[in-house]
Amino acid sequence: MDNFEASYKALLDDIFTRFPSVQNAGFRGDSYKPGLDRMRRFAALLGNPQDSFMSVHVAGTNGKGSVSSMMASQLAANGCRTGIFTSPHLFDFRERARMVTGSGYEFVPKEFVAGFLEEWKETFTELGLSFFEITTALAFCWFKSMGADAAVIEVGLGGRLDSTNIITPGLSIITSIGLDHCDLLGSTLAQIAGEKAGIIKEGIPVVYGKMEREAEEVILSTAAQKGARGLRYDAVADPAPQVSRPTGMEGDYQDINSRTVKTACSVLGLDFSPQAHIDTQSRTGFFGRWEVISRQPMVICDIGHNPQALEGNFSQLERMMRTDGFDALIIVYGVMADKDLGSIVPLMPEDADYIFTAPSTPRAMPADTVLARFSALRPGCRAAAATSVEQATQAAFTKASAHKKPLIYFGGSTFVVAEAVPNIKKTLTL
Repeated sequence: MDNFEASYKALLDDIFTRFPSVQNAGFRGDSYKPGLDRMRRFAALLGNPQDSFMSVHVAGTNGKGSVSSMMASQLAANGCRTGIFTSPHLFDFRERARMVTGSGYEFVPKEFVAGFLEEWKETFTELGLSFFEITTALAFCWFKSMGADAAVIEVGLGGRLDSTNIITPGLSIITSIGLDHCDLLGSTLAQIAGEKAGIIKEGIPVVYGKMEREAEEVILSTAAQKGARGLRYDAVADPAPQVSRPTGMEGDYQDINSRTVKTACSVLGLDFSPQAHIDTQSRTGFFGRWEVISRQPMVICDIGHNPQALEGNFSQLERMMRTDGFDALIIVYGVMADKDLGSIVPLMPEDADYIFTAPSTPRAMPADTVLARFSALRPGCRAAAATSVEQATQAAFTKASAHKKPLIYFGGSTFVVAEAVPNIKKTLTL
């Protein structure tokens, strides 16, 4: 490791240590700091870089990462140098800030990250910033330095008190409303919708995805109070045929996300490019959403982790078993300890082989605990526990080898997918 790489790693390790991230520590202590005052003060010191480009602000329980990437691909196809800020990352911290052009994407350079962290490290402490506030500001500064015409900004949590909510966008998007993070956002769909609707600005249109009427009414009421147009995902007439799902993002849930983006493009006056839509993953570097890692055997990874997302994923797996000739379904599943496993287990396919695991994060529910709770709720189902994602991957492929056409699914958590992908690829090359 050369001197710069060592310095870069030390700076990054220091930030992760001194300012714990939600990704590693969960929504507790100093990792989650709702409110906008700190972020506004820091942005002012930086010269308010968020005001240097047109932005699209994307909130939602599920789908916001996919919609953000689809929007970035469309903006780039319309000639805009486009930044995209998403979280969490799967493999590399720099995934959080990317620049997208017509020819592809690039991560924020290590040199920019190192320079930003070194220059402002004392200010981070003085202002009491959170990890997410630091990374949000870093992205805004890099987009400005790159001369971005536009940026798609994904909300971290909620919307109203999220650090990204200092922007005044050209368009707001709310992809979906579901019961997740209820201890922080509210225990009803209406309460959660109220938090997400906090990104709606005076006179700025908002496009929203498919959701329960209870949540939709909150979105429309908030829009009316702000003098903003509220448009449902299917509000704009679509004379063109239905476009294919993006390559590598082939979950059923992407159909609603795709229509949301088509409506958003219409509101912004953008030409919708079917090819840019199909190429979203390769154009924007967005992975882990119904991502097909292999087709022989069929191996799918998806980071969906709450009941709303998993219900769709498990339903799609069951449909594939009925219609595509697979003779075995093997599910490798891990979950964070704060998730509502009691609501998830009833959604899980009955005729499957389960391998429960725990990724290497203190937030994870132990595999033996998941197995015990699953077995109590679903007695008789085939299930086992593996001590690591690597061991679970090996067990899944061993089970698959006994079948002619198996289907293997890895999911339940971003952490499971992040650890599984390199192990899957290693196993496939053996």
